[in-house]
Amino acid sequence: MSLKSVKNQFKEENLNLEIIEFKQSTATVELAAEALGVEPDRIAKTMAFKLKETNILVVSKGGARVDNRKFKDKFSEKPKMMNHEEVVELTGHPVGGVCPFGLAETLDIYLDNSLKEFDFVYPAAGTANTAVKISVTELEKITKGSWVDVCK
Repeated sequence: MSLKSVKNQFKEENLNLEIIEFKQSTATVELAAEALGVEPDRIAKTMAFKLKETNILVVSKGGARVDNRKFKDKFSEKPKMMNHEEVVELTGHPVGGVCPFGLAETLDIYLDNSLKEFDFVYPAAGTANTAVKISVTELEKITKGSWVDVCK
């Protein structure tokens, strides 16, 4: 699934986005930033959380950390990240390649305000050695993401 499902979404929605594939791993913010030659905060990291009633994705700038108080204020419960198996099952993407595109299950997507300081960012594209350059405006539109303030 993964890369193929991301490519399928881009094709089906007629999105003119180029997936960048690397020989080396881009599985962490630091590795992705190094491979792309950009500052780490420009990497849009996607985190998967389990809530009592649903599962969600939160996309933030690379160096952002979830603020437990802000998260609880927004979602009325403490943040609980999914384990590796749950991530793969619900997103279709391996840890290190998780992105808000080509998802196996429909998940609510939240975009942290930390992304707003950039014109464009680089989320993964379904594998631990891919990325896509995308404007923050386009990211919001494609993912139908809701803006939140849950990071420090």
